[in-house]
Amino acid sequence: MADFIRIKDLRFTYAKEENSSAVDVLCGVDLDIKKGEYVAILGRNGSGKSTLAKLLNLVIDDVENASGSITVDGIDVLSEDMTEDMAFELRKKIGMVFQNPDNQLVATIVEEDVAFGPENLGLDPKEIRRRVDAALATVGMTEFAKREPHRLSGGQKQRVAIAGVIAMMPECIIFDESTAMLDPIGRKEIVATMEKLNREHGITVLTITHYMEEAVRADRVVVLNEGKVALQGTPAEVFSNARLLRDSGLELPQCAQLLEALSAAGFPIKEYGITPEDCARIILAAGGAL
Repeated sequence: MADFIRIKDLRFTYAKEENSSAVDVLCGVDLDIKKGEYVAILGRNGSGKSTLAKLLNLVIDDVENASGSITVDGIDVLSEDMTEDMAFELRKKIGMVFQNPDNQLVATIVEEDVAFGPENLGLDPKEIRRRVDAALATVGMTEFAKREPHRLSGGQKQRVAIAGVIAMMPECIIFDESTAMLDPIGRKEIVATMEKLNREHGITVLTITHYMEEAVRADRVVVLNEGKVALQGTPAEVFSNARLLRDSGLELPQCAQLLEALSAAGFPIKEYGITPEDCARIILAAGGAL
C-alpha cells in the first residue's frame, strides 16, 4: 500500500492569549499512514491527538503556527500557497466525524442532512440521491431516512453524521473520539461501521479513542505522548509494552489487565492476549495446568 498521509517533524503551537502563555502541542511528530489502513491513535488528554487530526484537513487553519510538513495524497497541507480550491480538494479527500453528533447535524430530516455535503459540491440531483441512499445503506440507517435526527439515539445520530461524511466520498475518514459520548451499544455500532468502511469499502480510517478495546481492532496503533510518537506497531506489539503505555498515561486493554493480575496472583499464565477470545483461551489453558 502506498503512503496516503506523510507527516515529518510536525510541530504546532497554540498562540499566546491574554493571561496565558503559548502552548506547544505537537513537538516533532513523524508518522506515515498508508492508503487503506485502519489506524488507532491513543494518548492522554493534551498529547496532541485532536490537534493532529484537525490539521490534517484544515479544521485548524492557522498553519503559520505549524512547522515541519504534512502531505495528504500529494497535497502540501502547510503550504503558504494553499488556495481555497486546494483546501476544498483536501477536505474532499479527508472527512471528519466529531465527538458530539449534534454539532455535525444541520437539517431537520435525516436524508436532508446526509445530502447537505453533496449539495455543496454542486452535484446533479440524481447523483445526490444515489449518494444519500448508498451512504444510509452503508451505516444501516435506510429505514430512518425520513426521521427527525433529534428523535434518534446517540449511536443512530452518530451513524447519520458518518453517512453525511460518506456521501462526500472521501478517501479517508478521521473519527475524533466519535464514540466518547455513546453507551456500550452505541460504541459497538460505530466501531462496526468503521470496520465496514475500511474492510469492505477500502476507506482509510483514523480513529482517536480513549477505549483500548477499540484500538485492539485496528491494523496499527500509534501512541502520542507529550506531542511526539512514543510507540507504534500492531496492537499486539503496542499493548505488550505495558511500562511505556503507563508512562504515556494509558492502560492495557481489560483482557490484558486480567491476565496480568492472574499472573501476579500465581496462576500459570504462559501467554499474552489482548482480545476476549485470547483471554478465554489462555485462562482455560492455565486452568488445565493447575
